[in-house]
Amino acid sequence: MGRRQHVTSTGFRIGGGPEVRRLGFGAMHLATEPGPARENSLAVARRAVELGVTLIDTAYLYGGGANEELLAEALHPYPEGLLVTTKVGVAKSHPSDEWKLDGRPAVLRDQVEQALRRLRVERIELLQLHRIDPETPLADQLGTLRDLQDEGKIGRIGLSEVTVDELAQAREIIDVASVQNRYNLLDREHEPVLAACEAAGIAFLPWRPVAWGESGARAEVAAVAAELGATPTQVALAWLLDRSPVILPIPGTSRIDHLEENLAAEGLHLLRAHRDRLDRLPELA
Repeated sequence: MGRRQHVTSTGFRIGGGPEVRRLGFGAMHLATEPGPARENSLAVARRAVELGVTLIDTAYLYGGGANEELLAEALHPYPEGLLVTTKVGVAKSHPSDEWKLDGRPAVLRDQVEQALRRLRVERIELLQLHRIDPETPLADQLGTLRDLQDEGKIGRIGLSEVTVDELAQAREIIDVASVQNRYNLLDREHEPVLAACEAAGIAFLPWRPVAWGESGARAEVAAVAAELGATPTQVALAWLLDRSPVILPIPGTSRIDHLEENLAAEGLHLLRAHRDRLDRLPELA
C-alpha cells in the first residue's frame, strides 16, 4: 500500500474517511450497571460529544457488549461526524467462562453482527481486531473482516497490539486504517510501530495514553506542567499530540471534570525546551 497522509490542520481522516478530532474519548471506564453510576456514564458520554469529541472507542470486551449498548443509549441517533469505533476478537470460553482471544471467522462475524445491533447502526465505520488470535490463521481473521467490509457492514478495518511485522503482514491482506497499541510519555515500547504507521499515514490510537512511572519522571512532568500552568495529565496528552500527526489519543474517564481537563490539553502549547525534556523522560525512569 502506498503512503497515505490524511492529516489536516484540525484533525485526521482515518483511512481517508470523514475527519475526526485528534483527541478522542475511550469509553472503557464507563460503568454500565443500572443505577446512579450508569446515569453518570450516560452524562459523561453526552458531555464528550457536547465538547466536540468526534471519536469514541469501545469494544465487545468492555462488559460483553454492555459498553456498546450504553453508548447507543446515550448518543443514538448519533450526531453527524461522530465515529464510534468498536473491537472484536475476544470471547468468553466455556465452561471456564474466561476471556480469551478468539479470531475464528464464525466468532468474528457473530460479534460484528451483534455490535451492529447494540450500536443501532447498519455499518461500523471503523472496526478493529482487538488482538490477533495466534491459533487462527491471520488470513482467516482479516479475510472475514474484509468480507464483512465488502458486504457493507464495516467501513474501515484497524488492528490492536500488533508488531511491525504483524502490521506488514496484515497490510498484504487488507487496507489497515488504524492501529491501537499501548503508548504514552513513559512507555514507548511500540515506537517502531508508530514509525511504521506514520510512514504509511495510518492512524495510531494509543491506549493507556496517560501513565506514570518512576518518581523522577513524575517530578519532571509536574515541573513542566507548573511552568505551563497545566496539569501533568494535560502535559502527557499534549506531548502525544505533538509527537506525531498520526497520533489520536483516546483518554478514558468516568468523570466530567477529568473529561474537560483532558480535552483542554488540545490547546496546550509545548515549547521546544519542554519537548526536549519530556522526550528524555524514558532515560530518567
